[in-house]
Amino acid sequence: MKRTMKRADHKCTCLTCQAHPHSAVAKEHRAINRVLLALNEKSRRRFAGLLALQWGHGGVERLNQITGLSHPTIRRGRDEVQRVERRTERSRIRQAGAGQPAVEKNIPAS
Repeated sequence: MKRTMKRADHKCTCLTCQAHPHSAVAKEHRAINRVLLALNEKSRRRFAGLLALQWGHGGVERLNQITGLSHPTIRRGRDEVQRVERRTERSRIRQAGAGQPAVEKNIPAS
């Protein structure tokens, strides 16, 4: 059985969005969060990493406030965007062996 978790829409905690929720900056932050909702884990991380690269110094902290993604996740996405991906990793979302372990039934020996 495949479990799918829907990520909740994050409310930006930056001062601009708090003070002026209808400003152009607040609309941009809501748009970023709407895009993140549609992406899988790997794409979400890389999108945030790309934005952090574009915004330069302070981009990771700013994206943390806007998206709610952790600093290590954003930094990892930034690093992934900058390096060339091997062919075997292209279709993977998580690293080999990562994720929840398979559930097996324990049948006691009689």
